[in-house]
Amino acid sequence: MSELREPAATAVRQCLALEAEETCVIVTDDKRESIGQVLYEVAGEITDEAMIVRYPPGDQHGEEPPAPVAAALQGADTFLAPTTKSLSHTRARSEATKAGARGATLPGITEDVFLAGLEADYDRIGTECDRMLEQVSGADELRVRTERGTDITFEIGDREWLDDTGDVSDPGSFSNLPAGEIFIAPVSADGRFVVDGTMRPHGLLEEGQSLEFIVEDGLVTEIGDDEIREQVETAAKKADEAAYNLAELGIGTNVGVTDLVGSVLLDEKAAGTVHIAIGDNAGIGGETEAPIHLDGIIREPTVYADGTELELPVPAE
Repeated sequence: MSELREPAATAVRQCLALEAEETCVIVTDDKRESIGQVLYEVAGEITDEAMIVRYPPGDQHGEEPPAPVAAALQGADTFLAPTTKSLSHTRARSEATKAGARGATLPGITEDVFLAGLEADYDRIGTECDRMLEQVSGADELRVRTERGTDITFEIGDREWLDDTGDVSDPGSFSNLPAGEIFIAPVSADGRFVVDGTMRPHGLLEEGQSLEFIVEDGLVTEIGDDEIREQVETAAKKADEAAYNLAELGIGTNVGVTDLVGSVLLDEKAAGTVHIAIGDNAGIGGETEAPIHLDGIIREPTVYADGTELELPVPAE
């Protein structure tokens, strides 16, 4: 576990900027205990008010955690959540940040991704996020196209673009770790998107493999993959058509991620990629609540804001 201490220190000391008088809760589960434990140990070196909460992994990304976990998040000054299933798009997480807690989720994190992804140039990530936000600011419409067949248009409305820089030093701030993206919950969308990068449950797609989705009036109406369709149909039993919501458009800004590795958490941050998500977006400025949030990463997109092509980030050589 000693090799995990350096990225843990980056998360706790640099990203979270934990201080001695603050409380810090580490939320983890049975499959991510090694990462949760080392984060807890590093936090405990800074504050006497560190604690760790562990629970069984959920069934879906975006599923609400048990009530005691939600209470622990909301009652803390700071939090880090390395879990198998994502807490990013849950009421528990959003209510915690609304109450002033600051922190980061690490959904689906593995030891390999923890080691590779936390050592990032956070100043450069912040610069790239600012540059991209400037390009999309005020745009009413975003269009994404690829040679693989993606051609989808997003209506932005009055929704706000958000960024994920890895800096969670301000009260109420929130990030994913590893970090590096700008993203929005669009009002609506129409078109076709073809995932050719990474998507759960498949991981990194093989060369030539792709997953196709059709979107009409902000809802996914066709899913060209049996396993993903089954996940969405299962969520729809609880949330009806909300499970089919076109939830998110994101643009990766981490120039240090030069290759996709099969982890959505890391791959969606890869500079110059786009990711599109299905399901819940209430935690990122949308209005749809669903027990699912599925991201698909798209390689080599061309993106337009009100007809003007964007200058996307380029991975470092």
